[in-house]
Parts: sequence; C-alpha cells; structure tokens
Amino acid sequence: MAGVGSLVIERDKCLKAYNSLALPARAEYFCEVSSVIEIRDALAFATSNKLSVIPLGAGSNIIFAADQNGLVMQLRLAGIAHKYPEDKRCNTVDVTLSAGENWHGAVEYCLSNGWYGLENLSLIPGNIGAAVIQNIGAYGVEISDVLVNVTTIDLLSGETLQLDKKDCCFGYRDSVFKNSLKDTCIVTAITLRLSRDPIINIGYPALAKYFLNIERPYSPAMVGDAVCAIRRSKLPDPKELANVGSFFKNPIISKSELRELQNKIKDEQVEFPFYNFKHDQVKVPAAWLVEHCRFKGYRRGSAGVHNDHALVLVNYNENQIDSSSGDLLALADEIVSAVKEKFNISLEMEPRIYGAI
Repeated sequence: MAGVGSLVIERDKCLKAYNSLALPARAEYFCEVSSVIEIRDALAFATSNKLSVIPLGAGSNIIFAADQNGLVMQLRLAGIAHKYPEDKRCNTVDVTLSAGENWHGAVEYCLSNGWYGLENLSLIPGNIGAAVIQNIGAYGVEISDVLVNVTTIDLLSGETLQLDKKDCCFGYRDSVFKNSLKDTCIVTAITLRLSRDPIINIGYPALAKYFLNIERPYSPAMVGDAVCAIRRSKLPDPKELANVGSFFKNPIISKSELRELQNKIKDEQVEFPFYNFKHDQVKVPAAWLVEHCRFKGYRRGSAGVHNDHALVLVNYNENQIDSSSGDLLALADEIVSAVKEKFNISLEMEPRIYGAI
C-alpha cells in the first residue's frame, strides 16, 4: 500500500466487488478518488510509474477478462447542483451531476425536486460517468436528449475540458468517448437540461401497454414507477445474480435487409419483430434473435443465458476464479456465431472488455 497526498493506493487488489459480473480479476494498483485533486494525484502516480490508467465507475458495463496491469481508478466523485435560467419564462433547470453519483439515485432525486425528463431511464444500473459514455437509453429516451455538456479531465495533462452535446458525437449506444476520445480522458461531471413542466412519454410499446388500463392523468412519477416495474419483471438484480444487463446491442439493419429476413423465415410461421429507427433503417430486438437461436436458459460452464431474458448473460458461479470470464466470452462468441449463421446479422456486445483471456 502506498500514498500520494491524501490518496491511498493499494497493490494486487481483488476487483470482484467492483464489477457486477463478480469476476475476480486483480488490479496491479488500485485507488478510489473523490475529488479532482485526487484524480490528478493518481494520474501523477501513474505517470511517474509508467502505468496505464483504467477509470472505473460502478462496474456495471465491463468485463474483466484477466488481471489488470496498471492503475485501476474508481471514481467516487459525489455531488448534485442545479441552476435555474435567468429568464423566468423559461421553465427548465440545468442539473450538474458528478460522475460518481448513482444513475437511478440521480433520477429519483430529480423527480423528487420536480425536474422531469429522466423517468424513462429509471433503474438503469451504473453511475453518471458511464451513462454518458454509453449514451444510455430506454423506453424511447436517451441521455443525449437532455444533455448540455460533459466535463472531463485529460489523462495525460490533467487539464479540465468541457464538451458540449455536439462535441460528444452521440449515436445509438455510442459517443466520442468510445471512439476518438477513448482512453484519453475521465468524465467527472455532466450537465442535463430538464423540464419543470411534467413530461409524459409513454409512446414506447411496453409502456403504452402498461398504461392501457390505467386512468389518466398520468404523472412523471407514474412513468418512472412503470419503467421500474417492467425492468424488474424482466431483468435480474445484479446483487442477486451477477450480470451486466443487456449484453448485446439491438442491431440496426436496412429495410431491404429486413424484407430478405422476413422472406427467409416465413416458412417458420413466426413474425420478425422490428422498430423503425431512421430513414431506411430499422432496429431489431437482439433478445429475439438470441432466443430464436434457442439460447434462452442455455448454460456453458459457469456462464449462462438468463431463463427469463435472452439478452442477459449471467455468471452463475462467482467463485470459479479460473474460468468464469472465459466461459462468459466463449458463450458470447457462440451466440454471435449462431445469430450470424441464421440471420446474417452481426451482434455487438455492449459491455467493454478489459484484458485478454
């Protein structure tokens, strides 16, 4: 164990408790940072010891495929601030959330203060920093819909940089932080512009069905509760069964490709599901593709596909140190190959893999 200023740096740290798949990889060096000063101290330590840096949030969207060389830095930056516009006729609020804040906790906090727009993103696991990197989305809403800017720290210089929404180059489960800025900066805070007028967005099919027999008027809190109920009915709690939620992105294909697939499976007497995306593209539910390839409930070693949701891969044996990550990635490859062979669609994993088997 070493120290830099007030920062405590540990050696050979087990990371099992720091990732929702409970994979027991070890970090060469590990520290927790709760301020920008501590981040800069940690970066200075890494530079002086020629170490790579791996920023870590709640660990809900990562796979530790092996022990991690370098410095694993867990972000515990906390704090929520808000600012109302000077123009009193503008009924919005800018809310700044620190990267270490829990996402669902932040959604609940905003709801309790009458700041609306995040209800459809309720109960998504993880922290604020990862949410903007991933451009999280659910039930017809993405974080990019309400984002104003992102504050980051450059890994090399330690300088602060602020990016506006356009700079972030958001796409479906995508952002500049997964592309040109990948591994170059740490997200420390984000600012969202929310409404102080109630927003009711229940156009997404699952939400529309949920509210079908519920009397109006609806409220944002009701939408948040509905999203929580739907998610809990389909997705296992990582605290009870180790997982990272949706393992694959919903693939986006052209409408001409869709027609070819519909013709290909018409003899199977099943309806090929899709959602209109944009222009000449549609989004195909990855869960349906995986289930149609008969992987729902399938198990390979310590890894398996959840019995109730084909998009959730789980680690059934959290104590199987030597093979758990290998079983998981082998299962993922098996699913990708089967979907490719049957539908000629390439599934892309959502969680990021650190290390190699």
